[in-house]
Amino acid sequence: MQAFRYLRPATVEEALGLLEEHGDKARLLAGGTDLVIELRNRWRTPEVVVDLKRIEELRPAIRVEGKRLVITAGTVMGDLERHPTVLERFPALAEAAAVVGSVQIRNRATLAGNICNGSPAADTTPPLLVYGAEMVIASRTERRRMPIDEFVIGPGKVALGPAEMVVAIELPMDRPIAAAYTRMTRRHGTDLASITLCCGVDSKGTTRLAYGSVGPRALLVMDESGVLADPKANREQKAPVLAALFAKASPSPTSMRAGPEYRVAMLPVLGARALATALERLGKTA
Repeated sequence: MQAFRYLRPATVEEALGLLEEHGDKARLLAGGTDLVIELRNRWRTPEVVVDLKRIEELRPAIRVEGKRLVITAGTVMGDLERHPTVLERFPALAEAAAVVGSVQIRNRATLAGNICNGSPAADTTPPLLVYGAEMVIASRTERRRMPIDEFVIGPGKVALGPAEMVVAIELPMDRPIAAAYTRMTRRHGTDLASITLCCGVDSKGTTRLAYGSVGPRALLVMDESGVLADPKANREQKAPVLAALFAKASPSPTSMRAGPEYRVAMLPVLGARALATALERLGKTA
């Protein structure tokens, strides 16, 4: 591991000042589950590591503010999978958080960090896409909100400026969506997913599907025809609709986790499973 300066700011403003001062020579440390590996393997060699854990505003917290659920940037996966409001209103997010790495990783890895890494295989991205999450981004001059569908650009790339940082993730609570998360892996345990998928259905019959690990970024697609949400529609009627929604999948032919043909073939299988669970949940809340 290459030597670096270790700094612990006490406020968001102080952290942003360090980012302005050091530019791309600085890296932010939240949970550190990815950054520590990158440092150890010298995939990243920053001159400065800025530890965010002393900043009160970013400390782990999940709270309701008006019609939004606010998840601070320091909130870890273990908090999400156990929180009563997340379990009740956003169960697909709890399901995704519960399969991120091992128990040890889930007690360190943050939701914000999982998204800011820009990984196509991030488990929490599909549920956040389905639920319509927004990233709260701070700079020295302003705070702005950006839909997560615009925030994640591609592998390792997110829409953050050189002196910006995510301070929270917000989910709307006034648009109820019954959703379910599922994934495909080579084995049980801490394996990265070959497919990540979330399906959500609302009371108006709109179905939202988000799937990842089959392209450069997770994709959000929608069926507004009502066919997928129709409990009377049979498998033969739903199959072509699902196939059309998965048409943009472009799995890498060089991945070691699963071949592209297998991933494409499994997408509608996982989609149908998640859809069935989402419809069941919608029926219980109706």
